[in-house]
Amino acid sequence: MAAKVVSPGLSTTVQDLGRPGYYHLGIPMGGAMDRLALKAANLLVGNDEGAAGLEAVFVGPELQFTADAVVAVTGADMPVMIDGVEQPGWTALAVTAGQVLSFDYLRSGARIYIAIAGGIDVPLALGSRSTYPIGALGGFNGRAIAADDELPIGVAPRSAKIGLSIPEALRRGPGSPAELRVVPGLYWDRLTEASHQSFFSDQWKVAPEADRMGYRFRGGASMQFVDREPPFGAGSDPSNIVDACYPYGSVQVPGGLEPIVLHRDAVSGGGYFMLGTVISADMDLIGQLQPNTPSRFVKIDMTAALEARKERAAIIDRIRAVASQ
Repeated sequence: MAAKVVSPGLSTTVQDLGRPGYYHLGIPMGGAMDRLALKAANLLVGNDEGAAGLEAVFVGPELQFTADAVVAVTGADMPVMIDGVEQPGWTALAVTAGQVLSFDYLRSGARIYIAIAGGIDVPLALGSRSTYPIGALGGFNGRAIAADDELPIGVAPRSAKIGLSIPEALRRGPGSPAELRVVPGLYWDRLTEASHQSFFSDQWKVAPEADRMGYRFRGGASMQFVDREPPFGAGSDPSNIVDACYPYGSVQVPGGLEPIVLHRDAVSGGGYFMLGTVISADMDLIGQLQPNTPSRFVKIDMTAALEARKERAAIIDRIRAVASQ
């Protein structure tokens, strides 16, 4: 069975939950920007929650199926169409051979996730089917899908219940303004107290430079740095440090001007200081932010970050329970 790409949409790539274990070699974990949405879509169609699906940004693809299939679309609010008839999102849907899955205009959010029973059966690359476009690794020939591609679909591991839906209360999305929780990090002391205050009190907006590598924010006050004698190898710019590793979600501010939150396909290290890290529980939300979305950063400590991770895990457990009905 295959799904033929009639139209690819925008930056539509094969993604699963990524390839951990290679970051020290400069290969990011990658995978779905909104991991919860991908897991939910897979569970709805009977797949393992880490199976490979499609991630599309702002504009969805058109896919024609060569055999009967079960699909689910989660993530952003982008109306789902089967042969031009609107269908519910976050729901297991039956598609018959020859029918076309397509999408109307985006209403909110940024990324949709399309799961097909059996998963997209492209070859594994370093243990993952995720596409890392910068390195031409994984996915469908290491790139975004294109018109006339035929995506191979695997055998569904178990039957799915057509019409099964994830309740709206379990569909996480960013608010307005989006609130992103941050734990101050190793280089927090490079900033003045005034900048400590303004970073968390100012309202920011997502800049147009927002992709799988990182999201830039603008609109808040520029950072002011504590005077120092630059260490050897750091350079004269006060935002520079001696090269260090970058954790996922780390917030760097080149020149002290515009924060950048590093995301799934980010580089593993460099020479910009990191004022803190967006917690893992909120990384999915960043993947659903459109340019110009009002946003603010919220200061929390490690105890609160761990509690947020437990809360997110509880939501996923509830989604699993719904999908197993």
